[in-house]
Amino acid sequence: MTDAPASAPEPDAAKLRVGFLGPSGTFTEQALRTEPDLAVAEHVPMPTMADVLRATETGEVDVGFVAIENSIEGTVNVVLDTLAFDVDVLIQREVVMSVQQHLLALPGTTLADLDTVVSIPHATAQCRGFLQRALPGVTTHAANSTAEAARQVADDGVASTAAIGNALAAELYGLEVLAADIEDHPENHTRFLAAGRRTIPAPTGHDKTSLVLFQWANRPGSLQSILGEFAARGIDLTKLESRPTKQSLGDYCFIIDLEGHIADEVVADALRALKARHCDVKFLGSYPRAGEEGAALRQDRDDAWRAAEAWLARLQARVLPS
Repeated sequence: MTDAPASAPEPDAAKLRVGFLGPSGTFTEQALRTEPDLAVAEHVPMPTMADVLRATETGEVDVGFVAIENSIEGTVNVVLDTLAFDVDVLIQREVVMSVQQHLLALPGTTLADLDTVVSIPHATAQCRGFLQRALPGVTTHAANSTAEAARQVADDGVASTAAIGNALAAELYGLEVLAADIEDHPENHTRFLAAGRRTIPAPTGHDKTSLVLFQWANRPGSLQSILGEFAARGIDLTKLESRPTKQSLGDYCFIIDLEGHIADEVVADALRALKARHCDVKFLGSYPRAGEEGAALRQDRDDAWRAAEAWLARLQARVLPS
């Protein structure tokens, strides 16, 4: 549970090797191509998201790009657990992309022909309502990715099997979109993370920090005490969830996303207090937050904190020596 070390700057974008969940045609690849520097990098498809993060830690790739959260199905637990327990990498940025799930099949296939649908379980779960309404009784099978599912349907050539994936996968593997936008909720978004081994991005004024907190003791009020460190400093938590530590039944850690950067004085002070008083802290990264800029708000909070520190210093300077 050590923090990933800082080192030399990352290579130029054109020389970057970016690992992602393959094969070609996944939503992950689609999302990373929305980032100009990652779009021109060398793309390295990998079998699983855990493989992507492990390859990032070992240096096989410079950047690992993975999905972390979906607005319908929530956290991608395998990614969260790999970040929390298995690798030491630093999140470099987040990317949020609207996701449209399509039912993909061999040309000429109809809904009546289908008895099997294959996809990554997270995608299948986003389309439960459609599957129940349009394809009752159809069997669902798991694949490692939406693109792998599409490729499997194309390679097998069985008209009774369809995949859930995106339009890019349909184009790449010669499939037709049998039904479009089949996700259960129209506002379907997925949050992706780009991770690296070396540096913490400079603060932008609109940042997010991610932590894993391992309590020293599970006592009544211990979580309240931890959360109080953030509340006392006016730090907004954008995400809080628990995960089993894998050590014993009922033993949980907490994963927290908060507004701000470790370079911000209030955030640094909160982390110092957590480490000294409450828990072991695994720092997952401070990085630019997706969405509109909020530099003015961040600056106001830092200015207020510096003013309070200066006031306290003036008072302490008047204390007589012992």
